[in-house]
Amino acid sequence: MKKIILSIDGMTCSACSSGLEKYLNKQKGIKQATVNLIMNTANIEYDDKILNQADLDKFVEKAGFKSLGIYKLGIEEKKHTLEKYRLIAISILSIFILYISMSHMINLPSIPYLNMHKNPVNYSICLLILTLFVLILGKNILKNGIKNLIHLTPNMDTLVTIGTSTSFFYSLYGTIMILKGHTNFVENLYFESSAIVIFFIKIGKYIENKNKNKTKEALQKLVSITPKNATLLKDNQEYTVTIDEIKKGDIIICKPGEKIAVDGTIIDGITHIDESFITGESIPAKKEIGSKVVAGSINYEGTIKYQAEKIGKDSTISEIVKMVSTATSTKAPIAKVADTVSSYFVPTIILLSILAFAFWFFITKDLAFSINIFVSILVIACPCSLGLATPLAIVIASGLCSQKGILVKSSEALENAHKVKTIVFDKTGTLTNGKLTISKIYNYSNESEDEILKQVASVENKSEHPIAYAIVNSAKEKNIGLENVTNFKAISGYGVFAQINSDEFYIGNRKLMEENKIKIQNEKHEIELTENGNSVLFVAKNNTLIALIGVKDTVRNNMKEILAKLKNKNIEIVMLTGDNEKTASYIANELGLTKIIANVSPKEKAEQIKKFKKAGLVAMCGDGINDSVSLATADIGISISNGTDIAIDSANVILMNDNLDKLNDLIYLSNITIKNIKQNLFWAFFYNILMIPIAGGLLQKFNILLNPMIASLSMTISSLTVVLNALRLRRIK
Repeated sequence: MKKIILSIDGMTCSACSSGLEKYLNKQKGIKQATVNLIMNTANIEYDDKILNQADLDKFVEKAGFKSLGIYKLGIEEKKHTLEKYRLIAISILSIFILYISMSHMINLPSIPYLNMHKNPVNYSICLLILTLFVLILGKNILKNGIKNLIHLTPNMDTLVTIGTSTSFFYSLYGTIMILKGHTNFVENLYFESSAIVIFFIKIGKYIENKNKNKTKEALQKLVSITPKNATLLKDNQEYTVTIDEIKKGDIIICKPGEKIAVDGTIIDGITHIDESFITGESIPAKKEIGSKVVAGSINYEGTIKYQAEKIGKDSTISEIVKMVSTATSTKAPIAKVADTVSSYFVPTIILLSILAFAFWFFITKDLAFSINIFVSILVIACPCSLGLATPLAIVIASGLCSQKGILVKSSEALENAHKVKTIVFDKTGTLTNGKLTISKIYNYSNESEDEILKQVASVENKSEHPIAYAIVNSAKEKNIGLENVTNFKAISGYGVFAQINSDEFYIGNRKLMEENKIKIQNEKHEIELTENGNSVLFVAKNNTLIALIGVKDTVRNNMKEILAKLKNKNIEIVMLTGDNEKTASYIANELGLTKIIANVSPKEKAEQIKKFKKAGLVAMCGDGINDSVSLATADIGISISNGTDIAIDSANVILMNDNLDKLNDLIYLSNITIKNIKQNLFWAFFYNILMIPIAGGLLQKFNILLNPMIASLSMTISSLTVVLNALRLRRIK
């Protein structure tokens, strides 16, 4: 068996991806095929003894799409311009069509020579031509509808295709009759129905595709985390080379402030490296000989030499890209009410129309009467309102979410948020602020706390360590000026040494104190700081310990109250972090959380998400690159707005202003939106089902017969009811 990922062109909606996936999985020699709409790819496992890539390309083509060959990760140009212009053209044409056909109903002036009663020929031909242009511009919808019908998988596009086609062809028939002199048919033209439905559907698809392509582009930009160049050590000479020139086994030099170029193992040197985009841990990890380093991580201090091990597609970054891509291909068991109903509704209506036509033609031998019955049933049961029921509510609800600072990128997320059983939170940058701050200073000197902070900040101002940033920022916030520092020296893995005037300072960890034989007193303070989740900074002045400074990440404001609200909704809250057990436990205790999973890699996070999904829908809330796989794996991925690009674009929901209390708003809006959609679906069917028996001629003996014009009016009322009901969502505060 062999696996291949093909790049697919021509997919515009979920119907396309599901249709192609079903078609591929039916082919002999294909063990499994998964089509990813986000990445426009088909991940295929096939028997290479039976099939080759050319065969797979042909399968894709027979399904109505085009294979662009093996998928390659890279930045692609935006492809929205043409679709945007099409949407603008459809909008202008639809408004013009509406005015021509409806202006007389609201006492607006008619366009000269296009009055339906005075100039019926001009009127009908103009509407025919304009509607034809709309249908041509929206031909992908009609094409998908027909294609899914052929493959026996009718969906929303199929409903739209049948509805618009029925209205259009009956109107075309009416136009032909008008040209023959039967001007009374001018009252039976329904071109505007075809055009407006296409218009609404195109708006929804444009928004959906725009978000989809943003996700794709952001995922592809992930490779930019790694530097373009690196320093290669060869024959004791240093050479600047590109990443592509590095081979497995090469020795690479990384200096302070530079990024690790490829995955490898340190063979010389000691340093601290920021790997937060992988581990989620805010404090840089100490690295020494034998330690593994990951491409894209930042070297804070000390020059190191490491041996290249994983390069290109084998690197950790590339693996994360693959996992996100795979996770977005996984389909959650989401109930698509309209699609489920349509799979029965559409063939049932077609069958009823045919049976009614055959019955009445057999009874009356009147072809015109039988066609009237056939068209009336199709028009009265035209699923236009059904096609609008869900997307209208979703669009309005999405707008409401945006007003409340919740950016919802997929209708599935909005539909399912109220069903969530478990919400999994990343720790660093999500439950916490993601920035180190001074939490406590133990002062053992005769100087004031501000004076000690001034001296320490003056020294640390020359360091690039994150803890140093926390110290300096704290001094700036208090408007504490810095002093002149001399003889500054960074001691890799330990801390720093410097002089201020004639005073000597050692600032760093316990080992730095022990190395310089500086007596450590009040060890209970060190233990207390450590147990409270702090990194401890020892400050020695002239070989005497004068202070301990605790630095830690802090919990977001009101986070405990926010989590309590979620718990009151019977939602299980879980902390899932790459950070260490002790720090995670401290934060969890502060927030009142009992379910903690620490020390997990991005891959392990995704595996944990899969386990939770067995008990119900799972939402994942995170902000870092290390969360991207989990965000894509969860039923609903939620990122805060200051998260990394890949986290934001792997998520289905973005919380603006980093306000996690919006999670409660999202669940509430999801609940009322689903209720509104169900109401819309009811009204979408109510008029239709009520009138189908009449359209079928069952009440003909009582001289009650429904002609296509009245059927169309009923259909219009149904659509209008759906629109008005969906608009009620705007009143929600």
